[in-house]
Amino acid sequence: MTEIIESIKKIALEISEAIKTKDTGKMDTQNACGDVQVKLDVISDEIVEKYLLATSSVKEIMSEEKEAPVKKNEGKYLVAYDPLDGSSLIDVDLSVGSIFGIYENGYNGEDIKAAAYVVYGPRVEMVVARDVVELFRLNEKTKEFEFVKEIKLDKKGKILGPGGTQKYWYPYHKEMIDSLFKEGYRLRYSGGMVPDLHQILLKSGGLFAYPGTEDKPKGKLRKLFEVFPFAFVYKKAGGFGVDGYNDLLTLKAEHYHDTTPCFFGSEYEINRVLETYKGR
Repeated sequence: MTEIIESIKKIALEISEAIKTKDTGKMDTQNACGDVQVKLDVISDEIVEKYLLATSSVKEIMSEEKEAPVKKNEGKYLVAYDPLDGSSLIDVDLSVGSIFGIYENGYNGEDIKAAAYVVYGPRVEMVVARDVVELFRLNEKTKEFEFVKEIKLDKKGKILGPGGTQKYWYPYHKEMIDSLFKEGYRLRYSGGMVPDLHQILLKSGGLFAYPGTEDKPKGKLRKLFEVFPFAFVYKKAGGFGVDGYNDLLTLKAEHYHDTTPCFFGSEYEINRVLETYKGR
C-alpha cells in the first residue's frame, strides 16, 4: 500500500507540472463516460498509467477515461482512478484534482482498502485515507510532500455544496437544501468535486450533495472513480457518505462506469439527508 501512495506522489508532481505547461484545449474525442476530453485528460491518464503499471503491488488499473481495465500478472491491488477530475475548469484557472481508490478482490464499496486524492490549486495538497485521514502539502522547493495534519470532521458543519441542475431537482431535495440555507449554511460550490469536498473536510464539516434528478435518477458521479474513494475518506474522517438511503460503501458496482446519487458530510447533515429521503 505504501508503494502505491509513493507512486501517487510522483503522479501528482508530474500532473501538476503538466497543468502549468501543457495545452488546455479540448479534443474531438470523448472518454468512456461520454464526457468531452481536454488534452490534459489524456496526458494525465498516461502519467497515471505509467507509474501505476510500474508499481509491483498493483494488479490492475481502471481509469475513468477507459472502457476496460489494464491488467498485470503481479500484485494484489486494483486501482480505479479519475486522472483529472474537473478538467473543464482548467481554462478558467480553478482548482482541479486526481482521485484514487485502492481496492482488493473487486470494485464494490466493500472492497476499497484505501483512498487518496490530490488538489491542484494555489498549493498542491494530497489527502490519504487508510486507518486515518492525513493531509500532505507539496514543498515546491524540495518537491516532497510534507505531512501537515490529521483530518477529523465535526458533528455539524457550516458550508453547503449542492450539485446537479436545480431545474431537475426533486421538490423534497430542493426543500431540504433551502432549509439548510435558512439555518445559516454558506454556499461553497465550484463545480469541481475534489476542491469542494476538500473544502468541507478542511473546514471540519458541512454537506456536499449530488442527488439523483429527474433527468439523471442515478446521479452523475461514478462509483469506482469518485464516489467510493470519497466515501472511504469521509468515513475515516468521522463523517458519512450515503446515497440518500444507504451507506455508499455497501453499494455494488453494476459496471465500471456505474453512477449513483451521493451525499458526503458530517453527522448532522447526513441525518438530515436520511430523514428527507426516507420513504421516497
